[in-house]
Amino acid sequence: MHIVRAALVALLELEPDITIVAAVASGDLILPAALEHKPDVAVLDVDLPNKDGLSAAIELHEHAPDCRTLMLTSLGQPGVLRRALVAKVSGFMPKDAPPAQLAAAIRRVAAGLRAIDPTLALSVWDAPDNPLTAREMEVIKLAAEGSDVPEIARKLSLSQGTVRNYLTTVVTKVNARNRVDAVRIIREAGWL
Repeated sequence: MHIVRAALVALLELEPDITIVAAVASGDLILPAALEHKPDVAVLDVDLPNKDGLSAAIELHEHAPDCRTLMLTSLGQPGVLRRALVAKVSGFMPKDAPPAQLAAAIRRVAAGLRAIDPTLALSVWDAPDNPLTAREMEVIKLAAEGSDVPEIARKLSLSQGTVRNYLTTVVTKVNARNRVDAVRIIREAGWL
């Protein structure tokens, strides 16, 4: 990740109209860096340590609204793009996009326009919607992070029976064999 970030910074610094004001290694450092440096555009990876890029984008939208966000992903999952749009990102591009295409996307986002890779955008068209409710997503997310039923119940102020019912519903809705399979299916769809 450090090599990729350094290479991306080096490539973008070759652009005469793009200035890099900060490069951070984890998602929890994005908001503090944005508040300090006040960038026009934050280029964020979806998968980051300590806090994912989509969560960081939501924080930026709330606390640094003048900073637009461009998400980079290695996963062209429709669910991830949908989550990014809900997070109000301005752009969404694959990590392996040519440097000129990435620079053009940054320029579009800086100008207040959207920049979404056409192939990724088309993938959303045919993808099924997430069948899970917000509460079911909360429960399965905690389960995916390794929380057991009593811990999930405590964190969400639910009874253990209610948590088990939610988990059973999730498994049924995504046609999974069990909880582990449900997490796999949900992650592959980009919903988690």
